[in-house]
Amino acid sequence: MAETPSVPYRTTGSTLLHPLSQLLGIPLDQVNFVACQLFALLAAFWFRIYLSPSNVSSVVRHAFATLFGIYFAVFCFGWYSIHIFVLVMMSYGIMNIASIPNIHRYSFVVAMGYLTLCHISRIYIFNYGILTTDFSGPLMIITQKITTLAFQVHDGIGRQAEDLTAEQNRLAVKIRPSLLEYLSYLLNFMSVIAGPCSNYKDYIAFIEGRHVHMKLLEVNWKQKGYDRLPDPSPTGTVIYKLCITFVSLLLFLTLTKTYPVTYIVDSQFINNTSFLSRLGYLYIVMQASKPKYYFAWTLADAINNAAGYGFSGVDDQGNFHWDLLSNLNIWNIETATSFKMYIENWNIQTAAWLKRVCYDRAPWYPTALTFILSALWHGIYPGYYFTFVTGILMTLASRAIRNNYRHYFLSSKPLKVIYDIVTWFVTQLAVCYTVAPFVMLAVEPTIKLYKSMYFHMHILSLLLLLVLPIKPRDHTLRQLQKQVTHNSVKNKKEK
Repeated sequence: MAETPSVPYRTTGSTLLHPLSQLLGIPLDQVNFVACQLFALLAAFWFRIYLSPSNVSSVVRHAFATLFGIYFAVFCFGWYSIHIFVLVMMSYGIMNIASIPNIHRYSFVVAMGYLTLCHISRIYIFNYGILTTDFSGPLMIITQKITTLAFQVHDGIGRQAEDLTAEQNRLAVKIRPSLLEYLSYLLNFMSVIAGPCSNYKDYIAFIEGRHVHMKLLEVNWKQKGYDRLPDPSPTGTVIYKLCITFVSLLLFLTLTKTYPVTYIVDSQFINNTSFLSRLGYLYIVMQASKPKYYFAWTLADAINNAAGYGFSGVDDQGNFHWDLLSNLNIWNIETATSFKMYIENWNIQTAAWLKRVCYDRAPWYPTALTFILSALWHGIYPGYYFTFVTGILMTLASRAIRNNYRHYFLSSKPLKVIYDIVTWFVTQLAVCYTVAPFVMLAVEPTIKLYKSMYFHMHILSLLLLLVLPIKPRDHTLRQLQKQVTHNSVKNKKEK
């Protein structure tokens, strides 16, 4: 978000690091954010070594994780952190008072409603993003966790196993959490500032020391020559992710300031450059806006790994992987050959949340409803809605092209290479075109940009959707198969 030069050091949190902020010339809210995350990284190593499940009870681990998280929230956001704690306690009340058939509905409405009210107040408090980090960020992550857990409790206690998908069955929670478990899951220091959202059962398994073993037991180690389970260490992975974090920070401090997003809607720039030049510069500007996300999300991932959380299993070559909580796959993002592939590798945990609470459960129009929920979750800035409405068009058009033409290019390797190059080029430009309003936030610059681009992506997408036949989606087929299975099971029970 854009900073206002007149108030570069404003923050809602602690002013302890104000001298450092002045020395570096970096807004204090950003300094507080980075300081908390670096301290969280050190705390994570200490937590894994000295508060390991073999040394202390799960109660102690829950308590320390929660207390550290509360301190970080207050340090970063001051009195505004009260919104985080209010929502957490309201949701815990719903978790214990609401009936199981309605627990997910009430939790969803309250959490999303409170978040939306805070988003509205944020416009008046911070005037379109004076602060680059504020209490709405943690509130968004906590909203994901609250709704995720509520749906999983509803699945575990209120629904029959045969009515659930395989993933819903695996993640279903059959006992309501205690207050300490609930607070630890929502407010732990590893994710309270920048996320990511994780599943409740995975988090509890981590705290209780079962997290890594559960994944290791999926492999037959005797066949691989091991007489006992290996003990994978996250240290190498953490160092690798910290290197990515450092490079991302350097790119943010150079590229992002060199190529400001405001330049693409500058009247002189628009009037004096060709359409292709404007399109090329749009790509450069959007690339320059990515490093801050790469930095924040990779650092958050590294913190969880440093604490021993995030082990995802072993591949066919016997390599250990620590990407259970990863929020992005940079290589897949930069080489994406479809809008779907790009979205699936960007903000991965948010995409998983949207899938679990909306896409997999929506009876109609799952794609459109998922994009709408995503826009509402992000906030009420008009730019978000321009991005997500455009994203619906882009996704449907990309899907139509892929379903109707991709199979023609799979017959030979040269044709497949040509297809991948063309679709990569179009995908990258389409993403830049789609997400530009997300960065600019307001209506006026968004309309000005799209006018200068002649709304070409919107027009092409609409034409493709009108001309190309739409094939049934896997989601629709799954819904039909699920209904058939349910009816079959029901009939057998009746007999």
